[in-house]
Formats: sequence, C-alpha cells, structure tokens
Amino acid sequence: MEKSFYFYDLETSGLSPRESRIMQFAGQRTDANLNPVGEPDNFLIKQTEDILPSPDAVLVTGITPQKTLEEGITEEEFISIFNKDISKPGTIFVGYNNISFDDEFMRFLLFRNFNDPYEWQYKDNRSKWDMLDVIRITRALRPDGIKWPIDKDNKSTNKLELLAAENNIIHTSAHDALSDVEALIGLSKLIKEKQPKLFDYLLTVRDKRNVAELVLNSEKFIYTSGSNPSEHEKTIITCALEGSSTNQGVLIYDLNVDPEKFANMPDEELLKSFEYDRDNEDKQRLSNVVRPLQFNRCPAVAPIAVIHEQDLARLKLDMKVIDENYKKLISNHDLVARIIKAKNKSDSNRKWGDSPRIDSADAKLYDGFISDMDKREMTKVHQQDFNFENMPDFIDDRLKNIFPLYIARNFPQYMTEDINNQWDRHRIEYFYSGNDQSRAAIYFKRIGELMVNPELDENKRYLLEELKLWAEAIMPVDSDN
Repeated sequence: MEKSFYFYDLETSGLSPRESRIMQFAGQRTDANLNPVGEPDNFLIKQTEDILPSPDAVLVTGITPQKTLEEGITEEEFISIFNKDISKPGTIFVGYNNISFDDEFMRFLLFRNFNDPYEWQYKDNRSKWDMLDVIRITRALRPDGIKWPIDKDNKSTNKLELLAAENNIIHTSAHDALSDVEALIGLSKLIKEKQPKLFDYLLTVRDKRNVAELVLNSEKFIYTSGSNPSEHEKTIITCALEGSSTNQGVLIYDLNVDPEKFANMPDEELLKSFEYDRDNEDKQRLSNVVRPLQFNRCPAVAPIAVIHEQDLARLKLDMKVIDENYKKLISNHDLVARIIKAKNKSDSNRKWGDSPRIDSADAKLYDGFISDMDKREMTKVHQQDFNFENMPDFIDDRLKNIFPLYIARNFPQYMTEDINNQWDRHRIEYFYSGNDQSRAAIYFKRIGELMVNPELDENKRYLLEELKLWAEAIMPVDSDN
C-alpha cells in the first residue's frame, strides 16, 4: 500500500476541543518526498447556533461565524469529503502540535457526527506524526543547515511563522490554516534535505511499538518535548522507571536531577512534590522531574549514542552528572517504588475543577469506548435512505442524546417539535448555566474588555461587532431569567 503524507491544520473557535469547533480545515497531500499531490483542501465549516466562539480566537484568525455560514459547509458535509477523499489508506496525517491540539478537535468532530473518532489514524495502514517535536529535536541534536529564530528575550523559539521567515519559506499569512500547511511542508522539506538521517529515523521510530522498544530496552535515552526545560532546548537524557510500564506508556525520570534530594522525603512530601503549585518555581519538583511518556503520541526519542560532545555542551548537559544520577536512581529500588506510588496517588487525587456549566453529551468522548453494536447503528445515520424520524437503536446514552443535536446542526429541515424543544433546552443550558460564570456572561464580558483597548484597529472592532450580532441573533430566551 503506497504511503503518502497529508499535512493539515485547523483554525478553531476556541482552545477546548470538548466545546469549541473547527472553523477552518486546510490540508495538502504529498508523496514520500514531500512533493504536493493534487490540489490543496481548504474548507470553512459552518458554526451552529449553539456556539459562542472565543473573541480572542476570532481576532487572531479573522474568521467570524457569519463568514462560515456564507462560505462554509456543515460538519456532516465536511466529514463526508474527509472520509471519501482525504482519509485514504496509507495516509500519514501530519501537523504542527497536532497530537495535542488538532487531532483532538478531529476526534470530537467525528464523535458528535456519528463517526468512529479513532480509525482515521490507524485503520487501513493510516498513522500520524507531529512535526513540532521533530523540529525541537532537530534543533537540539542536528541544527546544522537550518536557521533557528530567537525571541525578543534572546530565547529559542520554534514558532512556525518565525522558522519560515528565518529560512525564506513562503508563509503568506500566519493563522490561516492553508498558509500554515504550506509553510509546514516547506519546513519539513528543509529538515529532510539538511538532516535526512534524523528525518527518516524519527519517521520510523514514531510507531508506538518502536517507541516502546527503544524506551524500555535502553538504560538511558534522549527525549525532546515541550514539557522539558527550555535551557536544554527542550531535550533531556532520561530513563524509564522500573515497574511503571503499561501498554500505554511509562514514567520517566529526568537524569539531570539528583534523586538523592528525594530519598529522605517522607511519602507525604513526595506526594506534595507532585502537586501543581503556581507560586513554587522549583524546577526540581517531582512534577517537573517525573512524567508520563505515552508510546502512541509519537514522542521524539533517540538512543543515547546519537548525542555528541558538542551537543552536550550546547544543551548544558553534563554526562558525568547524568551517569551518577542514573546509578543512584536504579540502585534505590525503594525510592523508585515510592515515587511511582506518589505519582499514581497524585493523579487519582487531582481535581480538574468543578465547572458551573453543563457539558452536553457530545463533550463526553472519553467517558468510554463505543461498542461494536453502536458502531453498526452509527453507520445507519449516514445512509441515503435514513429516516430522521427514527433514532437508531443506540445503547450508549451519549449517542441517544447527541442524535437531536446532530439533526439540528446538520439537517434542520428534519427537526420535529420534540427535537426542536430538545435543541432549545440544550442551547439554554449551553448559554446560561453557571449564572455569572455562564458562557454568555463570559463572552459578552470579554468583548467589552477588548472593545475598550485603545490600540484596537477598525478591522478588529468590526470583528467584535460581528460577534455581538451573532450572539444576539442565536441566543434563545431563557424563561427562567
């Protein structure tokens, strides 16, 4: 089966994939040598009457809900194109921070429209890759041949628009999805040309089985990630903690940190050291030293042998210190076991915050996997002769509750009185639940804050006025207020 890359990028109505929406999708297929194949894809996706986009996001992208209604297609129409023309067998989906961001939005999009949220990245020899960590590890280990930008504070930065500008790669408009895709392809070509061995190695090792083999069978290995310290170019030398491995991943320890500082801590202090503390800037807290590495998220890992003496000096890593810390760690089995226990307890105790707002069923993707029986029922919704008056025989309550929302958003012509009532209740909860912390309250408050900015230009003022008009047009009357 012939492989191809599909570079893609999204512009969204906000940062949360659970409740925000894709406003623009753009992508370009390339061959194995990163040469474009066919024409690029570029779609605006219609926003529905249960969405208040982040005003800050709209000021960045310039895409208003009204523009998506005038020029866009529905989510269901987009998914039909995606499944038929984009998600082809052998496709490697590539983005820039896509694994943490864009891929999540795609999963929620597919879920709320009765499509499997995962198959597009593994079935029929499909897979994924994230160029952001490829860029980071290239900068750390093999920077030659590429110009690397720094920010106004003289610190390394890997922003796509700055990398493109430094290396004379065409990038006509930052935060336009298609322009970002074109720049990313150009940057990927540059890495493949200047550092072909590293490019090919990272392409191979991204598979979760290869990641697990390297990580679990190495005493020490190199790991580059956005969660690592900037002073080391986001790169550390680390090791897996014995006894922490699962099918999904493993806990790793940053060997730049002396484990003896934790050896005499009682269990309560170890646990506290894992807890997030905004006011504590100690970079050697366990929360910064021990973290999970997930095999299926294409982590940028490499064997210790590839790092050179000059790399260690540039990255401010002392191999003698790292080796000593490794010996101390692996010889203290009790400490390792206690660290793992504290990490697990910290994760189970973590409170993500009690939101005063109500989450709808389509925000509950991760509440459980969809059964095979429900998957079969889901396919009925997309058949041409589907009767919208009859809900499929779903077992999962999430799917039952999504069904009226799916019709209202994509096929309003089939709305019955009952579905219309459910739609109104859903929107009232979406806009008004939480009172002064409701989505509507926060939305209008933020528009007001942005409006009084003396540096606001006329175009951005127009965008904010459009957002006010959007909300006024779609918000239902809440009889309880």
